[in-house]
Amino acid sequence: MRVGTPRIEIGRINAATKMNTTSISIAPAHNQPALSKGQKAFNALIKQIEKRRATLTEWEAFGPAFQQKYVDQLLPLIQQMNDLRLKMAYRFDEVAERKSITQSEQRTLSKLIEELTGRCLADSDDEAIKALHNKHSGFDYDTERAEEFEDMQMMLESMLGGNSADLDLSSPEQVLDLLYERMGGDADATLASARHARTAQPDAKKTSRKQAAAEARREEEEAQLSRSIREVYRKLASALHPDRETDPQERERKTALMQQANEAYSKNNLLRLLELQLELEHIDQHALGNLSEERLKHYNKILKEQVRELDDEIRFVEMEFKERYGLNPFARSTPKTAMRDLTREIVDIQYRIASMERDFRTFESVTVLRAWLRDVERQGRAFSLSGGEPY
Repeated sequence: MRVGTPRIEIGRINAATKMNTTSISIAPAHNQPALSKGQKAFNALIKQIEKRRATLTEWEAFGPAFQQKYVDQLLPLIQQMNDLRLKMAYRFDEVAERKSITQSEQRTLSKLIEELTGRCLADSDDEAIKALHNKHSGFDYDTERAEEFEDMQMMLESMLGGNSADLDLSSPEQVLDLLYERMGGDADATLASARHARTAQPDAKKTSRKQAAAEARREEEEAQLSRSIREVYRKLASALHPDRETDPQERERKTALMQQANEAYSKNNLLRLLELQLELEHIDQHALGNLSEERLKHYNKILKEQVRELDDEIRFVEMEFKERYGLNPFARSTPKTAMRDLTREIVDIQYRIASMERDFRTFESVTVLRAWLRDVERQGRAFSLSGGEPY
């Protein structure tokens, strides 16, 4: 039995929908020392939803700034570095043709040229670069890529278990995306699909009485949840009905709010419906504070589903972002870490460009270049003369 009526603390937040919404929380009344378990859960879920809304808003605001820095700063540096790689590859090719170069040095130069041109071809389809690559790799670049694509197709078809008839596997990008998706797939969805396949078998066992009772309870619970949302919506619809408003400006405002209420109701968005009620002052301290534990239980279940939906939306936004910019699909990414990593990559490429430019000038001396090649042979890996990252 409730001893006192909790207070409702109301603030303003910016939701991912770009509209002002009312933040809801229940605080203990003066004669009630603590919140109930259901009230605490309600407050915690509201905070989780607000946090996820803020994350979506952050992603939305972050996109243009990242795009501008990516296009204005990173892409020109990548092009400059590839130009230097190609310039270096042609220098190595010219030296490799000299009679004074040993076979061992020629092999090292060919390996370096293959790596340099391969990196350039990742961002280019230039036939001249392919010709230089083929000359030193001993293989045809297009044939190699085609064979790699066939391997990816076979791997994906094996993962799909023959269920690839409806998929377009002619695009390397799509095949790679599908492989990423499968390798980091949704275990819950896979489990649900397997469960559905089992229940669809004609020889499946009949549902036991215990299972039937559990299913009936689940259906009744879902019906109660639906009634909880419907009650909130009906109160809003009654208060917002435009035909009942004589003032033109107020009718226009209520029409807009009614559209928001309809959208929230269609998505089972309980929190948004409660926020709209608060905006209209049709839910107050007494109404929310005196919700029964049973009703709070229903509300909390709906709010948990909203948290899951927001998590799914955040994952989708994150994966779409990583796919657009070619980032590691399995690495955790946030707007803050993504911008930090972009800044680091820009600084790293600037350093590598400076190292390559110094090395290229130094490699004008064949004697110095041959001494460097001997170091490369001993180390098994090519480093810049200044000790930086490989080309």
